Amino acid sequence: MAVIHRTTLTPTKLELLAEWLPTRPWYRGGPAPELEKSGGFRLDDPAGEVGIEFMVTTDTSGPEPVAYLVPLTYRGAPRAGGEHALIGTSEHGVLGRRWVYDGCHDPVLVTELLSLIEGRARAMAQSITDAPDREVTRAYTGVPFPRGELTPRPADDEHGTHLPVPHGTTLHVHRVPVSVAGNPPRPDGDPLGHVAGGWPGPDGTRLGAVLMTLGTR
Repeated sequence: MAVIHRTTLTPTKLELLAEWLPTRPWYRGGPAPELEKSGGFRLDDPAGEVGIEFMVTTDTSGPEPVAYLVPLTYRGAPRAGGEHALIGTSEHGVLGRRWVYDGCHDPVLVTELLSLIEGRARAMAQSITDAPDREVTRAYTGVPFPRGELTPRPADDEHGTHLPVPHGTTLHVHRVPVSVAGNPPRPDGDPLGHVAGGWPGPDGTRLGAVLMTLGTR
């Protein structure tokens, strides 16, 4: 169970992301994003070592707000071989120095995300300890994924992040999710699996979007 600490983080997550997001091929804003935390959810690491968060952050620097989905992992020490995925380091008021990674490259996040899609793991509230996030929905129609950690090999392009996973399938992380008012929608087409969620819109309405889909390569 991930424990949510009410404390400081220096620099903040949004400050780290403001430097990192413009380096991504799917980023659609200007050179200086103005970010707000909009929503998201967490997953628990069964070993209790890695923080796993799926953050939705909204950039208001352009003519229209743009929401980005940013999977993140937080570690108490550098991950061996993970230098290319490091977003930055930050000082946590309780836990000390934390190494913040693009979670699509982290085997712990990818393993637990597949467990969520299968229905073996629960989405947890982003800011409340031990509280399920019942707004997050998931579905999967394929055969079970193998147990154990995977070695992620994600590829980014202007459409998002594409992550090969077992059974000849690819997990598509929609980095710029298409949101609609109301409950999280069902995905277009007929994917093998998906995850959807919601967050508050800038005008107070509730927005929902498909965040990830699983399809054949």
